[in-house]
Amino acid sequence: MNVRVIFTVVWLLFFASPVVSLDVQEYNLKNGLKVLILEDHSAPTATFQIWYRVGSRDEAFGKTGLSHLLEHMMFKGTSRFGPKTFSQTIKRAGGIDNAFTSKEYTGYFQLLASKRIALPIELEADRMNNLLLSDKAVLAERDVVMEERRLRYEDDPQNYLFEEVIAMAFKNHPYRWPVIGWMSDLEQLKPADLINHYRTYYVPNNAVILVVGDVNKEHILATIEEHFGRIPKGPDVNQTPFSDPAQKGERRVYVRKEAELPYILSAFKVPDIKHEHSYALEVLAMILSEGKSSRLYTTLIYEKQIALSAWASYSGFYRDPFLFFIGATPAHGIKSQDVEQALEKEIEKIKKQAPTEREVQKAKNQIEASFIMEQDSIYMQARTIGTFEMLGGWRLIETYLHGIRNVTPEDVRSVAEHYLVDERRTTGILIPHEESTDKE
Repeated sequence: MNVRVIFTVVWLLFFASPVVSLDVQEYNLKNGLKVLILEDHSAPTATFQIWYRVGSRDEAFGKTGLSHLLEHMMFKGTSRFGPKTFSQTIKRAGGIDNAFTSKEYTGYFQLLASKRIALPIELEADRMNNLLLSDKAVLAERDVVMEERRLRYEDDPQNYLFEEVIAMAFKNHPYRWPVIGWMSDLEQLKPADLINHYRTYYVPNNAVILVVGDVNKEHILATIEEHFGRIPKGPDVNQTPFSDPAQKGERRVYVRKEAELPYILSAFKVPDIKHEHSYALEVLAMILSEGKSSRLYTTLIYEKQIALSAWASYSGFYRDPFLFFIGATPAHGIKSQDVEQALEKEIEKIKKQAPTEREVQKAKNQIEASFIMEQDSIYMQARTIGTFEMLGGWRLIETYLHGIRNVTPEDVRSVAEHYLVDERRTTGILIPHEESTDKE
């Protein structure tokens, strides 16, 4: 056992217990706002985060992209604080701020000296209730988002294929549309659509506040109550449950776009993190593609030299069942069919014979080390708590590493056999051509 492995094992044994037993204090204001506070006095800093239970899955057909567009508009000012004032104020206080939108939630965060933590509380409370959404500002920002979409997806062949695969994998579930929205929907979005979205979802009873860092929980709770407690509770938000029809066979999509090389992407329907199989699926993805000793790298890139990249990915951090991805970029002169067959062979290998105990333990160590090391940052502590809270409750953190540690080689083989099958697969093939005929 080399020095790095010894260090990792000792480090994990020493630090594992606190990570799965966070001393989070939970409170609920009368208007329905949930507050989660974790005191961490290791440094004189703190993060304030507010998460709203709304993402692209909560949008309606034909109205995709509203959650992401609203995230942009949250920085355009209120009647009290003008455009750009929010970020400028945080920066002048020596802090940083940003936001993120996913299929499940939208979040806003600030990180700054703990003695200044009251500042973002006042600012966030104001823009929860008093955001300016003029027609001119909304339409201007909509154009910005459309250009963002054009650069990140329309003009990026692999990202474009990724969107197409997800859209084909789901028939009825809103996971099928992208967080940024479809271009055709963005073109038709009206300011009234965004105002309705804001008033529906940006209410105290649909939000969670997280504060992590060098704070006193009683004092910070009183400050939150002072600024947010006066905001009235909104109508109850209807979190509609969704399901997708059972898939009866493989679905395939071909995309012709200007690109240097082909690209292959397969997506398999799999359960979310609340399912007991999620832990084995995460270990499976790690065994297949994490590092140069992984199976896909060793076989397709190093030994056969038929691919420039080969990878697998699983994240169970969704409220509903999502996807397990396997993809590859063929090397110059190699047919995509040959690479696709090689990927399939690797899948079949792990279905027929369980990985070794060493492979599984290495993967589990990598997952655990990554998870624990992230908690060294108060921002990531809050981000982790928030993510689990959005998906089923922050206390799921306490079971996550336990589930990973209990995965066996047979568990990995079993989930591969059960989930990596044609009835759950959607495959996308990027076919390069020299000049794109796409007129958009």
